Amino acid sequence: MAGLTAVSLAAVGFLAYQASANAPSSVELAERRPSATGSGGDEPRRNPLSIPRNSGMGLRVVYSPNAKRVWLINERGRAKRTFPVVPGTATPKPGTYWVTSRTGYTTGTDGVRVEHVVRFAKADEVTVGFSAAVDGSLPAPDPKKKTGGVRMARADGDAMWSFATISTIVVVVP
Repeated sequence: MAGLTAVSLAAVGFLAYQASANAPSSVELAERRPSATGSGGDEPRRNPLSIPRNSGMGLRVVYSPNAKRVWLINERGRAKRTFPVVPGTATPKPGTYWVTSRTGYTTGTDGVRVEHVVRFAKADEVTVGFSAAVDGSLPAPDPKKKTGGVRMARADGDAMWSFATISTIVVVVP
């Protein structure tokens, strides 16, 4: 009887492991989940983890200034990571851009020390790029200044730096 119980427990354990190993990630589940309708509005609200429609194909960075969010998309078209950002006052028009330059450490257009700067566009005569403040702050930009820094948390800046090398596509969506 003890042997039968042990075999049964081993089988259940194996099946549980197999099920968890094949379970989709939270990002994949979010992509499959239908949109919920917003209260009082006619337009459906999208899950923030869902990749925006019409944002291209393949390996790319997707940036939505309106949603204040970035998605790092792998070669298979799946979100590797997504995170909130604080856009600067200069925002590029929707379209496809490429990473043109990168700098490890510098001072941003707002005078803040930043790291992992990944530049990809120009808007209002200001260079636009992703970066993280060295002090970890995420303040709203001064609306009186033209700033092109799209700020993120330092851990997200590390991920962006590793992901977005020179010539990586950056798609800006509304």
